[in-house]
Amino acid sequence: NYMCTSFKVALLNGEMDFSSDTSQSFKIALYTSDATLDATTTAYSITNEISGTGYTAGGNTLTIATNPTSDTGGTVAYLDFSDTTWSSSSITARGALIYKSGGTNPAVAVLDFGADKTTSSETFTVTFPSSSATTAIIRIG
Repeated sequence: NYMCTSFKVALLNGEMDFSSDTSQSFKIALYTSDATLDATTTAYSITNEISGTGYTAGGNTLTIATNPTSDTGGTVAYLDFSDTTWSSSSITARGALIYKSGGTNPAVAVLDFGADKTTSSETFTVTFPSSSATTAIIRIG
């Protein structure tokens, strides 16, 4: 899994706001094993995005489960998203991209599932790790 370098720059430029600007939404799109996603990914793209029953291009809108916070020692800032699902889906995905929806659809983070994950008329779920300074999906330390 990678936090995109362009996301780190966008944070420093004030282009990303996970708490006070409710007009900003974040999405997760699923990709095939042919996708080239890594720390250099800069934006959402339809190239090698999955297709199939129960999936809409662009993916799901994410809900922030834990607003940005810091650990007890104050050295790591983090946030977490609620798990997201595609019900009654028949899809195969190798990874995902979290991105800010709108404008240029800038990339936030890349998830590698480690292998193809497949559903056949069942729920496909992306389960995010628990929310802490050592496990949350978005951590800056």
